[in-house]
Amino acid sequence: MDEQQAVAAFAALGQEHRLRIVRALVTAGPDGLAAGALAGEVGVSGTNLSFHAKELSNAGLIQSRREGRSIIYSAAYPALSGLIEFLMRDCCQGRPEVCTPAVEALAACCTPTGDTAHA
Repeated sequence: MDEQQAVAAFAALGQEHRLRIVRALVTAGPDGLAAGALAGEVGVSGTNLSFHAKELSNAGLIQSRREGRSIIYSAAYPALSGLIEFLMRDCCQGRPEVCTPAVEALAACCTPTGDTAHA
């Protein structure tokens, strides 16, 4: 991810409902959520969800697909990973203790036992 893409991603995430949408989709996993369920979980109307989802999609952070009559939204994990990598790329400058808490937090969310901690 380059700087321009990171700026677009942060701009899209810089709104309360959009941040909630991304977090809900990350929690939902790769299967995603139907638009109605996502709107209910985030506390927005269907129209507002569409507006916010468009902004997040334009920034490459989420994607959508049609299943029958439903639109299913899901997190764009490669883009989200790229954003994290962009932030952390040069973080420790030879001092791994600086990055260790972030690395441990990421490792904890991906435990194979299913014990996930999405705050």
